Amino acid sequence: MREFLRQILQYVQSVKIAPKNILEMLILAVMIYFLFAWVKRSRAWTLLRGVVVLLVFVVMVHLLELNVLSYIADRTLNILVIALLILFQPELRAALEQIGQGKYVRSILRAGRPRSEALYSPEVVEQIIDATYVMAQNRTGALIVLAREINLAEYIRTGIRLDAVVSSALLINIFEHNTPLHDGAVIMEGQKVTAATCYLPLSQSLTIEKELGTRHRAAIGLSEVTDSWTIVVSEESGQVALARRGELSRNLRPDELRAELMKIEEDFTLPEMVRKGEKNRRRKAAEAEITEGGEKNE
Repeated sequence: MREFLRQILQYVQSVKIAPKNILEMLILAVMIYFLFAWVKRSRAWTLLRGVVVLLVFVVMVHLLELNVLSYIADRTLNILVIALLILFQPELRAALEQIGQGKYVRSILRAGRPRSEALYSPEVVEQIIDATYVMAQNRTGALIVLAREINLAEYIRTGIRLDAVVSSALLINIFEHNTPLHDGAVIMEGQKVTAATCYLPLSQSLTIEKELGTRHRAAIGLSEVTDSWTIVVSEESGQVALARRGELSRNLRPDELRAELMKIEEDFTLPEMVRKGEKNRRRKAAEAEITEGGEKNE
């Protein structure tokens, strides 16, 4: 450890500061800032404080040249990295999934692969809204998950497979009290209700309001690890909320929920340049057909 610290000091003294070094330091500072901001928002903050205390102890042991403790600390550091990966595995997975779910990352990876049809048609949206507000009026708790790009197979497996055509009557009957399917979440994929009684991961965020129960925490938790949207109907208040991207929009009226659900396709559109190119191609093709038709008539 002492040799390692000595090598770092020698390296710092030998470095000549150049413009690229300044750029590297700025990038590193930004990365460290966002790393600490992410850690502080998650439960990793408590674990990190324990790791920092341990590292300070190891440094002090080597500076004071306590040989026995130094020997133990050196052997401990060999497994510390593996231990950290195990301890922070849920947080690291969530962070990588959030990066992969970024709008621009998905646009780049999806370029050239347009969707042939709408995932949730206006008719399906209306069936969902009708069911949602009937249940809200009757104070029937519900969780309706709208799957998008990320596959939800691991959560579908926890429930009962239905593969039924979407209808407001079906959704209302699923969540009716004292029925076999009312407990858990419904997962929808496009025009179908794929499964019911599905278990969702609970959010570990410390910023969620205490008045929100397990149903809301599950909706937020799923939106943190997938790109799905989840409609929540509160059994206690009858209020409707929408969870997406780790955030919860509460007290939505029917027109507000309808407006939000109509935006569910926005992230599936092509990047602007590709979209404009496709639009221009279609316009030119239409003009060419009109021109050819006019020539034939003449």
